Amino acid sequence: MGIGVRVKVWGEYALFSRPEMKVERCSYDVITPSAARGILEAVYWHPGMRWVIDKIYVVNPIQFTSIRRNEVKSKLSASNALAAYNGGKKPLFISSREEIVQRASLLLRDVEYVIEAHFDMTNAANASDNPGKFKDNIMRRLKKGECFHNPYLGCREFPAKFSLCEEDEVSTAYDQVDEKDLGFMLFDMEYLEGGEIQPMFFRAVMKKGMLDLRDCEVIR
Repeated sequence: MGIGVRVKVWGEYALFSRPEMKVERCSYDVITPSAARGILEAVYWHPGMRWVIDKIYVVNPIQFTSIRRNEVKSKLSASNALAAYNGGKKPLFISSREEIVQRASLLLRDVEYVIEAHFDMTNAANASDNPGKFKDNIMRRLKKGECFHNPYLGCREFPAKFSLCEEDEVSTAYDQVDEKDLGFMLFDMEYLEGGEIQPMFFRAVMKKGMLDLRDCEVIR
């Protein structure tokens, strides 16, 4: 296992969308491993390393709230964009009057997690790259609150705050709950040859407020 780190993340709202909900967005009960990885990559990313999420601690109680959000019901056509780039007279906008609709969303509110993760070296690392160098860069950025882009909690309109977690023991809202089954959750996306993207899922069982992702069974 590579060098590990603990990161505290929190925010006012979060939305980790369930893919089975086609129209109205509904969040999972807790942050997904892929969203946790995205937050760490926003803080520090390098082609010579790969983040691996080991544990997720649910510090605050799981609380849902419902809001209505403006969304567009269509996407800008790629063929229109290409035609406009080549000098054609194609529209490069979406009419809000015709395309924007209001949809309900079931969000999480007042969330806080501690993400425990490590990184492994990849084949893209060069001769000057080493775990110690990456660890120093990661720790410096976490302590200073630096990031490549602002991390978010599932959706870009819900920014995440983050800091280095230096506590030896992490207290959660479910320290007294031996086990809580959260059902199947999205684990991550697997990028296959030919550009195909395949989702991977796992059975999320929270034990005393912690999801242990080490060696969990992944279902494709």
